[in-house]
Amino acid sequence: MKKLILLTIALISITTNAQKAESPYEWDWTTDGIWTGAALAGSAGGFLLIQNKEDIEPEEFALIENDLQGQIDKINFIDRWAAGNHDENANAISDIPFAISFAAPLAFLFDDEINDHTGQYLGLYLESLATTAAAYTITAGLVDRSRPYVYDDSGETGRDRRMSNNGQRSFYSGHVAATATATFFMAKVYSDFNPDASPTGKVLIWGGAAALPAAVGYFRIQGGQHFLTDVALGYVLGAGVGILVPELHKKKNNDGLSIYPTGGRTFLGDEYTAMALSLKF
Repeated sequence: MKKLILLTIALISITTNAQKAESPYEWDWTTDGIWTGAALAGSAGGFLLIQNKEDIEPEEFALIENDLQGQIDKINFIDRWAAGNHDENANAISDIPFAISFAAPLAFLFDDEINDHTGQYLGLYLESLATTAAAYTITAGLVDRSRPYVYDDSGETGRDRRMSNNGQRSFYSGHVAATATATFFMAKVYSDFNPDASPTGKVLIWGGAAALPAAVGYFRIQGGQHFLTDVALGYVLGAGVGILVPELHKKKNNDGLSIYPTGGRTFLGDEYTAMALSLKF
């Protein structure tokens, strides 16, 4: 009886392991731990740079006050139209898709294929977000570019706000970059775990991944937080990280170049034998 029970438990264990989805990714605690740790450290250093960022120079702000249109005309034509934007409602609305984007990848933990590798999935997600955060904070801390609302002379944007160091962090959009990282990471990992998923489902997932950061970017521009090029760069960099981090962790194809015998029958009915060459990459 005991042997029967042990055999039953063993069979259940084998069946469970056989049904567990194989991950398309490789995770190394040493390499990825160093990567994630360095990215988090870079983010912390970037935040310090941002906190210590100087306000706009009084002389530079005086030029904006005294020659507003002349300073706006110096902005490249792609961005010029956004100078002076200051819609606080749009700024607040941008936080909604921004927040949704962070939660969206967590919903895929209910996917059976991904759920079998929760730790790996969350590790890759943290690594992706940390990488984007480090790149953004360091850049925003080192580069001075006036936000569109700095050029608002309607009186609705206070002078102190226009002169503050926060007004010098237009380049580039961190909100858009972080949103794009989260959503494109979600779409990329889902596609890798579910290569046979329906095309319609994949189109919806990738479409949603593209739409959320675009919505954040639109409202950030309307809110006077960023110019179009700031948003575009944030979008590209964020999406790039969201896609490339999982891609760099994909299991290597070890088949490479192989030569093997083959045979068959031609369309004329003649039998043949040959050596076939296969190259997978």
